[in-house]
Amino acid sequence: QVQLVESGGGLVQAGGSLRLSCAASGLTFSNYAAGWFRQAPGKEREFVAAISQNGNGKYYTDSMKGRFTISRDNAKNTVYLQMSSLKPEDTAVYYCAAASSYYASARTRYDYWGQGTQVTVSS
Repeated sequence: QVQLVESGGGLVQAGGSLRLSCAASGLTFSNYAAGWFRQAPGKEREFVAAISQNGNGKYYTDSMKGRFTISRDNAKNTVYLQMSSLKPEDTAVYYCAAASSYYASARTRYDYWGQGTQVTVSS
């Protein structure tokens, strides 16, 4: 059974940093691209960042470039999202996902999803 388990969320002040982790099990993680998405209350789930199977390819939403960094450690079956200079508008539930195809921004590309971790940024 495939599982993606996010961790590292919490409450942080504006300008602060957090690192999210997503541990994968039940699949050959190095065969999957990975992505992070987020969903704020009352809004649709939106793309944050994605990374290729070997970690060499990365793709970000423009508004998060320079503030967020995606990385992965295939030996640990884990993908990370380092977030800095956080803003109140970054408050959302953050989800990781795995895709057997090319890393992409479209939700439909992803085969497996985690349950999410809450990030709250106070002003």
